[in-house]
Amino acid sequence: MGENNEPKDVQRKENTKMQLERNIGYFDGVSFIVGSIVGAGIFVSPTGVLKHSLLNVGVALTIWAASGLVSLMGALCYAELGAALPFSGGEYSHIKRGLGSLPAFIFIWTSTFTKPASNAARALLFAEYATQPFYGICPVPEVLKKCLALAVLWSLGILNGLSVKMAAWVQTVFTLLKVMALSVIAVGGIVLLVARQRETLARFEDMFGSEIPNAAQIAEAFFQGLYAYGGWWSLNYMAEEMKRPSRNIPLTVMTAVPAVIVFYLLVNISYLTVLTPKEIVSSVAVAVTWADRVIPSVAWIIPVSVAVSIFGALNSSMFTLGRLSYAGSQSGHLPALISMLNVHSCTPAPAMIFSTIIASIFIIPSDLITLTNYFGFSAWLMIGLTCASLIVLRYREPHLHRPYKVFLPVPFVMVAMSFFLVLAPIVWSPNLQYVYAFLFMLGSLIVYLPFIHFKLHFAFLDKITCHLQLLLEVCPADGSAEGKCE
Repeated sequence: MGENNEPKDVQRKENTKMQLERNIGYFDGVSFIVGSIVGAGIFVSPTGVLKHSLLNVGVALTIWAASGLVSLMGALCYAELGAALPFSGGEYSHIKRGLGSLPAFIFIWTSTFTKPASNAARALLFAEYATQPFYGICPVPEVLKKCLALAVLWSLGILNGLSVKMAAWVQTVFTLLKVMALSVIAVGGIVLLVARQRETLARFEDMFGSEIPNAAQIAEAFFQGLYAYGGWWSLNYMAEEMKRPSRNIPLTVMTAVPAVIVFYLLVNISYLTVLTPKEIVSSVAVAVTWADRVIPSVAWIIPVSVAVSIFGALNSSMFTLGRLSYAGSQSGHLPALISMLNVHSCTPAPAMIFSTIIASIFIIPSDLITLTNYFGFSAWLMIGLTCASLIVLRYREPHLHRPYKVFLPVPFVMVAMSFFLVLAPIVWSPNLQYVYAFLFMLGSLIVYLPFIHFKLHFAFLDKITCHLQLLLEVCPADGSAEGKCE
């Protein structure tokens, strides 16, 4: 018998299958959901709900609560899918399983355009808030904002590409910081409400006393509220990396989303305690105005909190976008290189590089970001298709192990709500840009038919993939740690 002189750890590494590691626990999951939902919106501009509610305090608070409940219903639908099918890719993986390859490809085609643009917008907004204190009333130079936005994008892209644990730690820290900032506003409002009983309680005694908005205005306010809760779907993108996903995914959702609803209501009550509805609607940054009125000596805390909040939301968004690209590549809908994992850290480094490059392209001519405003309907279209996939799978795969099952009428309500939210802006505010967005989505067929359906392939791409694989030190997720290019 010959001796094998290789060290045991090398042998173990070569025989180990490369796959994403389950490093994300319950608390990390809560941090990711809260961090994804709470961006700049609740600090800067909760004016939309109040404005479309015609300054009716009761209607506005009701819409904040109703928007939260709709988000919770959607999150519970996603929790069933994530617990039963804990794969990376979020909606993409569920739509592919429930409705087939083409709808899933349309989703990833659209998301490859809209989600990096959203990240670019967040990075530019962070740069705006981070640099403005140094310029006072003067405008911040565009070049400086774009350079800082690119630096932040690439720093987070590299961080997420190197270590999942480090990315989760950063997310937890920044989520705690933004929750502390929200707590300052919420607790401050409660204290003032108790201290100034006669002066402030009058605004809440007859909350529904002013003019009641019509159905169209309520729908517009509802849109604003739902936008502020955006991000509740983020957990399913990391389902493959969750510890005990069958337990932690439903539990995380049931903790994080109700917590955000409570915070949002308390923060809005705090704003209304300190400021009149007219002052809130006329304020560019409500939280900053609130701080100037309540804690003028340390009012700088709020602009810093906004920047921190945006940074945390951007980290979460980049993490999930990398998993979407990874899942799409695994299914053959994106180049094979994107689904490969780094041999040292088992992270989807190529997917992170791919999504960061696209976001960087949007930052340079930032006018492109405005185009993505017209793709807002597509997000709710995909949520509707995901909830429809849940219904289809309930009947087509009744024996699929489901550790958690949502009450079946809930996904039907979500499907109906989603298609209303898709059609309403198009019907009420018809715009040619919606046609362009729809044509862009249909344009996915030009790529899908030859390259996915008929499997058209160019041999030279294999050589490029092999060289990049060696350069980036990555290998297929289902291969050995050695890789295939030697």
